[in-house]
Amino acid sequence: MNEHIVKSYEDELNTLTAECARLGGLAEAQVADAINAVVKRDQSLASAAMERDDQLDVLQQDIERKAIRLIALRQPMANDLRRTVAAMKIAGELERIGDLGKNIAKRTLVIVESEPMAPLTRSLERLGKLVAARLKAVLDAYTRSDAERAVAVWSQDDEVDEHYNSLFRELLTYMMGDPRTITACAHMLFVAKNLERIGDHATNIAEMVCYEVTGEEMANRPKTDAFQA
Repeated sequence: MNEHIVKSYEDELNTLTAECARLGGLAEAQVADAINAVVKRDQSLASAAMERDDQLDVLQQDIERKAIRLIALRQPMANDLRRTVAAMKIAGELERIGDLGKNIAKRTLVIVESEPMAPLTRSLERLGKLVAARLKAVLDAYTRSDAERAVAVWSQDDEVDEHYNSLFRELLTYMMGDPRTITACAHMLFVAKNLERIGDHATNIAEMVCYEVTGEEMANRPKTDAFQA
């Protein structure tokens, strides 16, 4: 393999990683905007977050095509194969995170039509900030090929579940106390569940980062039972 071919191959790998990192930035921004839309009761921000989802879908599909092409034509081995597969799988996780962010934004359009419930909004904001921080940390781990940081994100999954379960109970208390809040609380419950699922995807990405860097698969993490919505 001559120097030109080696450089071209490395360029393809670097492009794949860079595009995956860009997709991560878009997903992170979409989640942040969706959370802010709920907290600030901002319909225009919610609409903007929903419209941005198409951009994530296109980029994810492009990454997948490039990864498959690279595997087919270059037949990468060992580290390069792990890097290629990780980019493709992480892109899939990020696309699903984008879908969840879009769904949060969609729920916001209904929530803003109801009377504000400040305590619930603050609880949602706390959960949202926790999930957004975990997403940022795992994307940083990916761009830096930092397995230790990825493990730290992976090990904090229970914290998100605990916040979600606490918020679930809080929402039930509101609904039982005042039936007029049931519709808005139900949508808030779906927002909370979507945030909890984004946390799960961040955990999945952490596992893929560790696999890419070390070549070793992490054991399945037992989850705290989370209320379903």
